[in-house]
Amino acid sequence: MKVLIAGDWHSDLHEEELLKAFIRIGYQVSSFKWFSYFSVPPSSKNFPSRILKRLQNKYLVGPSVVLLNRDLITQAVEYRPDIVFIYRGSHILPDSIRAIKQRLPFCRIVGYNNDDPFSPRQPKYYWRHFLVSIPLYDLLLAYRLHNLSDFSRAGARSVSLLRSWYVPDRNYPVVLTPQEQIRYQCDVVFVGHYENDGRLEYLEEVVRNGYQLRIFGPPETWIKPLKRSEVLNDLYPVQKVWGEEYCKALSAARIALCFLSKLNRDTYTRRCFEIPATKTVLFSEYTDDLAAMYIEGSEAVYFRNLEDFSEKLITLLGNNQRLLSIAEAGYQRALASGYDIDSRISQIFKSYT
Repeated sequence: MKVLIAGDWHSDLHEEELLKAFIRIGYQVSSFKWFSYFSVPPSSKNFPSRILKRLQNKYLVGPSVVLLNRDLITQAVEYRPDIVFIYRGSHILPDSIRAIKQRLPFCRIVGYNNDDPFSPRQPKYYWRHFLVSIPLYDLLLAYRLHNLSDFSRAGARSVSLLRSWYVPDRNYPVVLTPQEQIRYQCDVVFVGHYENDGRLEYLEEVVRNGYQLRIFGPPETWIKPLKRSEVLNDLYPVQKVWGEEYCKALSAARIALCFLSKLNRDTYTRRCFEIPATKTVLFSEYTDDLAAMYIEGSEAVYFRNLEDFSEKLITLLGNNQRLLSIAEAGYQRALASGYDIDSRISQIFKSYT
């Protein structure tokens, strides 16, 4: 079985891990990466070209978009895959999907999107090619439950749920050295971006209760909120953590917080699997969806408002034995329930083998 994975590929966290999972499962895999169509070497002094590339990548129009679609068709026809897996197909034109299906009638076109293109907060111009292409895909994989009905209403032929995952060789418990403990050890950690959704107030509550907090994430999203906060301004600057450093940041904390993106109307997020995989307690906003994945109070802890958050925070951090028990139970749940990437992909694509 041959698979062609097409995606932006600007990092090794998404498409690259899918490629590795398909290979481990036994598929023959090729890749099509389109981030390079919009990149200009840092050493280049051609600033107009750099700006033009950025505008094309943002508004999805222009010669670079046309070229990448033409090249995708060419590679698909030459490779002759059984499945073209399009990850976050914002840049793929409907005519490109039609062309591949016409020239490779045996090939299945599968789409997966971790963002929510139907969210009122998402820019419609960015998702216009994807939305109009929905009826052309043979299968659309939804990241979240409510997108199943969204896809169906938009004319999808077939839809299925593919939740996010953890990657066992990226997300695992780490035993820290004394030097690493100095950098990472804390009572509570939050790894992620800033959104103006109230999360700052919860982070401030951690410090107000006298606990040590660490924040890691994209520094550009945290500059303004942290500088405005009298409680948290000494946590600036924030740094990103990747790979094993990400595991260390989670493993070193007694509790790891999880906030859900309102931009994407999330009812869970990837960190809901990555945190338990490091044997750290998942302390998240409550949703019915999450409560169906981890038993409340024994495999994960959920909060419903700021008062509930504060009470549970104090209770948890005052009982180390309970923390260890929840962390172990959450870890075992992630293993037993197949929340890892290989299990997710195998379950979805078993009908194609």
